[in-house]
Amino acid sequence: MNKLPLFVVLLAMACNSSQKTVAKKSTVTPEMNPKPFAETITEAELKEHLYIYASDEFEGRETGEPGQKKAVEYLAEQYKKLGIPAAQSNGAYLQKVPLEISKVPTGLIVINGKTFKNGENLLTFSAATGDYTEIIYAGFGIEEDNYSDYADIDVAGKIILVKTGEPKNTDGTYVLSGSSEKSKWSNLSESISKRFELAERKGAKGILYYDTNNFSRYKSRFDYMKKNDSGRMSIKDNSEADLLTFFIQKDVATTILPSIETDNTAKVISTPIKLAIESSNDQIDSENVVAILKGSEKPEEYVIISSHLDHIGVTKDGQINNGADDDGSGTVALLEIAEAFKKAKDAGKGPKRSIVFLHVTGEEKGLLGSKYYTDYDPIFPLDKTVADLNIDMIGRIDPKRDGERNYIYLIGSDKLSTDLHNISEEANEKYMNIELDYTYNDENDPNRFYYRSDHYNFVKNNIPIIFYFNGTHADYHAPGDTPDKINYDLLENRTRLVFYTGWEVANRNDRLIVNKANK
Repeated sequence: MNKLPLFVVLLAMACNSSQKTVAKKSTVTPEMNPKPFAETITEAELKEHLYIYASDEFEGRETGEPGQKKAVEYLAEQYKKLGIPAAQSNGAYLQKVPLEISKVPTGLIVINGKTFKNGENLLTFSAATGDYTEIIYAGFGIEEDNYSDYADIDVAGKIILVKTGEPKNTDGTYVLSGSSEKSKWSNLSESISKRFELAERKGAKGILYYDTNNFSRYKSRFDYMKKNDSGRMSIKDNSEADLLTFFIQKDVATTILPSIETDNTAKVISTPIKLAIESSNDQIDSENVVAILKGSEKPEEYVIISSHLDHIGVTKDGQINNGADDDGSGTVALLEIAEAFKKAKDAGKGPKRSIVFLHVTGEEKGLLGSKYYTDYDPIFPLDKTVADLNIDMIGRIDPKRDGERNYIYLIGSDKLSTDLHNISEEANEKYMNIELDYTYNDENDPNRFYYRSDHYNFVKNNIPIIFYFNGTHADYHAPGDTPDKINYDLLENRTRLVFYTGWEVANRNDRLIVNKANK
């Protein structure tokens, strides 16, 4: 699972917490019995795979490193043995994901003749060059319901200035909530990403973000990266379409707009700005592994089951982070689910819809493999993709949790589709009776797990998801995450649950209805 670094922008959306519900009308498929195929998912086979996949030989599966190459070759070989075809039309299981590491950039920006160096009173983590004759002030950079800071301005191709906070009424209440309570636009982890995403949708070229209260957090990360000569891994994008992002101090903001603290009115500011920040990038080769079983009746509709194949590699003192739980457990679960579906297909039992088995790279680097699949090169059309069932850490027990041992955390099942949530509940009740724990589905979850694994790149495209997760533990992102600590009976149960849920989604007559908005 991906950690939540402060400088990485995580896209966010408003979402409602879930309570366990049961549909009034059954949504599961009655005509085919999946139990014989689910029973091919066994502790023994999961264990056999995991002791290989999370062994020292794979060197912690660091993205782009030799151990990750061994991992993708192992996965491709398993699909060949199972007789499950590659997803790509060229017959290759490996989907190339071009990545690069941007070194900490150096340089400056000049605003109206005044110079500011990167790493001092402004921060950016990527190269940015160009000359602009004006800056667009977009106030708080908010658009929601009947309020918009963008209503009277055109920011396409422009550099914009945005400040933190949200608008207030004259009586001190907040405009968006109509009360004394702040909205999500004041939540640190969501508000930045929401502003950046909105600016990008509006066509802005770059954003100068003024948030003096949190500037020190970004500065600490910048200084750490500079000291350790480390950079940020990202998808290599020759289109240069990504939003240029800058975190700025008060002296930079007031050089552009002296009244920024009190002025909330969007406007064009005739102030020239020159960007002269450069970075040397190291190229990284990496791959997703993608296989498919074509559907028998609805082959042009796709159910994706996903997990990430990478981990965090080797520590500076030479200890291997084996990543047995994160996400070796999800990876081997996906292999066993694929085998179960293949046996069903060989027996003439579907699936009706196509099942895509997607192992993504670079999750630990910022959900990069899944972002590449959804945003750059979807092998199958996203508008024909019915759901994503994402598995990330399902082999251990959360030590902080009280209650039934036989549990799994479900996150996101109800965020976009009531159908999917009801199918999930019914499939579990009918086949497994695992305790489904929705603790981390709460929109106020401070861990923000909903935004921290690969399913979220499907959420951004209005594709319903379920994220299966056992919670963190003392060995999370540490050398102690080894195969001997996995609870294989629980791994079997949880893997079967994902299979059953995928079975129901793939074989029901009607496609899932997306009845909730991705805001």
